[in-house]
Amino acid sequence: MERSVDSVYFGGGTPTILDINQLDRLFVTIWQNFNVQPDAEITVECAPGTLTPAAVEIFSRHHVNRVSLGVQSFVDQEASAVGRLHNRSKVLDDIALLRDSGITNLNLDLIAGLPHQTAHSWEFSLEQVIATQAPHVSVYMLEVDDDSRLGRELIAGGTKYHAHFVPDEDLTASMYETACERLNAAGIGQYEISNFARRGFESRHNLKYWTRQPYLGFGVDAHSMLVSGDTAARFSTPDALEHYIAGAPPQPNRIDRHAALEETFFLGLRLNRGLDLDQVAGDLGREEVSDLDPVIDDLVQAGLLERQGSEIRLTARGRLLSNEVFERFLAVSK
Repeated sequence: MERSVDSVYFGGGTPTILDINQLDRLFVTIWQNFNVQPDAEITVECAPGTLTPAAVEIFSRHHVNRVSLGVQSFVDQEASAVGRLHNRSKVLDDIALLRDSGITNLNLDLIAGLPHQTAHSWEFSLEQVIATQAPHVSVYMLEVDDDSRLGRELIAGGTKYHAHFVPDEDLTASMYETACERLNAAGIGQYEISNFARRGFESRHNLKYWTRQPYLGFGVDAHSMLVSGDTAARFSTPDALEHYIAGAPPQPNRIDRHAALEETFFLGLRLNRGLDLDQVAGDLGREEVSDLDPVIDDLVQAGLLERQGSEIRLTARGRLLSNEVFERFLAVSK
């Protein structure tokens, strides 16, 4: 197995709720088992309010050079409504703590569509995130599904967890568009549907996912992708802690050419730069790619894709409706 790595990512979840000794052991284990390159991007996800000087000292000792803070909102009422334990002041304190330690490559997450959020309060969060001068910002639209308490309450039409104060879909979409305008104008350019960065600060680790490069995942419900020549496979560990502790083996899923084509489109089109169809055809088959021409033409006519020669990319409207675009490609390739 190739043991040389150029990116390490601790998260999702909140690794900083671990005690100092546990954090230290995690880093030491990585260092003992892999050849981490000197210029590797090493990221830790943190929930504001869980950072301590001792944890940041561990980061510095183990060469962490990037931290992603799950801010979600700079408006205290909105953060509190979704159970966050921090306020605006605490976020700014954490940013200062990290920068004082020498960690300046920061990502701040924002979510559009939180309970109590308005167009005005969203503008405030955007102003605040720009004022921090963080070089990377992620903007997500609230997803309504049954994987969260808030999502289940929204689906049920209830009022728990402030569900009745969630903005409607049109307002949430407008907030996302406002974020694109404000962040791009501030020099934090959009390079992926949900991600914005100053030049040179794009997430090297996440780019591996979107460009289908190999990676290894460790822990409960961790996913990996391995590539050997023309063969690729994904693996996932058990999603239940008791099964993981019992040593249940990862479940493999071989990626055939058909699946690789699907992945190339729904992952590659997430990036603002889009896809080069000639390159995809060279990798995965010209006939397979040409079969998608009618769908591409329809999406161009609908204003969801733009095409220049062999290159295609989502339009601004296409990024807003990206799931609909991806479903069209998946439907054709079935």
